[in-house]
Amino acid sequence: MGALIRNGRIDDDDVVLLGDDDALPASGRAVVTLARWLAERETLSALSPKVGILLPNTADLAESWPAIADRDLLCLSFPAFGDGRAYSQARLLRERYGFAGEIRATGAAVVVDQAAELLRCGFDAFSLRDDQKAEAFIERLAAAGTRRWYQRPAQVRPVFEERRGV
Repeated sequence: MGALIRNGRIDDDDVVLLGDDDALPASGRAVVTLARWLAERETLSALSPKVGILLPNTADLAESWPAIADRDLLCLSFPAFGDGRAYSQARLLRERYGFAGEIRATGAAVVVDQAAELLRCGFDAFSLRDDQKAEAFIERLAAAGTRRWYQRPAQVRPVFEERRGV
């Protein structure tokens, strides 16, 4: 993967994405698949917040939430550019489930043109595709943060609430 954007700037990627058969690192943070988390939850939970979860965009959050609610990092996958189910997952995590940890976008749709939409849906970290320029992505994020929206977003106050003084 390309650069990691977190808090509006390029950041060091402090996690290792593990396959289902990979050994856990001796130190540092790791991200495991939802399947591995569910299979090894007791062992992985002992590592406390150091283990994040990679959720497939097919995961049913209503079913998965009780098992993942205590994590501080959830990575949502965009396996193909035309597959936007992770946008819905991010909004549900923020709005319905009140998830306050890091939601990281990974995969094919993490491109400059989608920066504003990713931000509005609740993502706050972005693992860019290799062909994307981090500086351009950051500029789009900054512009998105100052835009006014009519539709209720996950993290930005919409115009109709400003007008009513809500």
